Amino acid sequence: MTSLLHQTRRHFFSRCGIGVGSMALGSLMARDAALAPKKTHFRAKAKNVIFLFMAGGPSQLELFEHKPLLTKLNGKPIPESYTKGKRFAFMDSSHRSDLLGPKIGFKQHGQSGAWVSDYLPHTAKIVDDISIVTTCKTELFNHAPAKLYMNTGSGLFGRPSMGAWVTYGLGSECDDLPGFVVLQSGPRGPRGGSVLWGSGVLPTTYQGVPLRSQGDPIVNLSTPDAISAAQQRQVVDAVRRLNMKRLVETGDQEISTRINAYEMAYRMQTSAPELMDTSSESQATLDLYGIKDPKERSFARNCLLARRLVERGVRFVQLYDTNWDHHGGPTENLEKHMPEKCRDVDQASAALVKDLKQRGLLDDTIVIWGGEFGRTPMGEVRESTGRNHHIDAFSMWFAGGGFKGGVVHGQTDEFGFGAVENPAHVHDIHATILHQLGLDHEKLTFRSQGLDFRLTGVDPAKVIKPILV
Repeated sequence: MTSLLHQTRRHFFSRCGIGVGSMALGSLMARDAALAPKKTHFRAKAKNVIFLFMAGGPSQLELFEHKPLLTKLNGKPIPESYTKGKRFAFMDSSHRSDLLGPKIGFKQHGQSGAWVSDYLPHTAKIVDDISIVTTCKTELFNHAPAKLYMNTGSGLFGRPSMGAWVTYGLGSECDDLPGFVVLQSGPRGPRGGSVLWGSGVLPTTYQGVPLRSQGDPIVNLSTPDAISAAQQRQVVDAVRRLNMKRLVETGDQEISTRINAYEMAYRMQTSAPELMDTSSESQATLDLYGIKDPKERSFARNCLLARRLVERGVRFVQLYDTNWDHHGGPTENLEKHMPEKCRDVDQASAALVKDLKQRGLLDDTIVIWGGEFGRTPMGEVRESTGRNHHIDAFSMWFAGGGFKGGVVHGQTDEFGFGAVENPAHVHDIHATILHQLGLDHEKLTFRSQGLDFRLTGVDPAKVIKPILV
């Protein structure tokens, strides 16, 4: 007994045949339990999510909000009652009340008669397959914090992203690819960076894994030419043994995550290149997405990869497309650059919905389209066509996974400044996505440092039932 008392805790666990160490060893004999498929709180309508994130804040007034009075009163002052007490990210105070009418036409489409601008001719053809919510509302009006809020439900660092919460709650049905994958297009990454797809307080096994569109899908994934498959396996096994020894000594579950990351990387040496090779896709499919060069880095190719990922059982796929920040000036001119961005994403976004539908995947897959906030009905600076950041009303659309088609939810005022009925807060959107996946947003929690965290935070959130089947 005396000698045992002199042993350290670590020494004890490293030699103990039972307890934390051996339990950890036993749990690693099978596939990573953290990512094994899990039971839902109730019957799910969907099992996968593809989030098409338009980073920068696309203007709802040039896309989905048809406001004839805004066009008619272009250049006139907006009533002070709309702006009194409001804060904006950037605004010329001497010009802040001038209304800015859109320079693009709108038409009604489909059996639903939904209004869609002429910038989105392909999206207009799928309006009967999507729910458009025009009264989305958020809390933060600068890009990085607002992106963080839309992705994690909080403007604070260290909170898990929605993709991390979903893989934590449901696991993954794919053995050789991550449960949460991130794809990017545009001239740069989104403001905020990797925290947008991070795991926060959750174990790091749930964080998003970015895949590159060119070169190795993941940096340093390929085995050097001089190393044989047998030698590579020996290295992986040796690292595993060392990590297992450390896991037994400490009981630190992050080491378990590290072990499984090595194993996943080893399996991905085969699965990732196969995923990225779209040569097996028909010309008709490439034409549907508008892909001229299958090897070209583009949003369209990423949409095709998203479909291939959910086909393989990946739980959550997030596509970030940047450069939707249209304030005005030579590089952010709304009238010039908005149509360019729409041409980049319109055909492929609609093609993804059509492709999933014709393959029988749309019923199980939720497709989300939107950004971190919207744009003001007022122009931002003199002699420009730019709009300021706006948090009180913006548009997103949802398809598949038990969402109704041909629905326009919510109503904004005559200028599109704010909701007059059915506002949809970011937390309501999160609660609705989780609900369709069979997860109760109030029960999906994780305890860390004495606190129970959840995606929708502590404020009340409601499922947006009118847009659900």
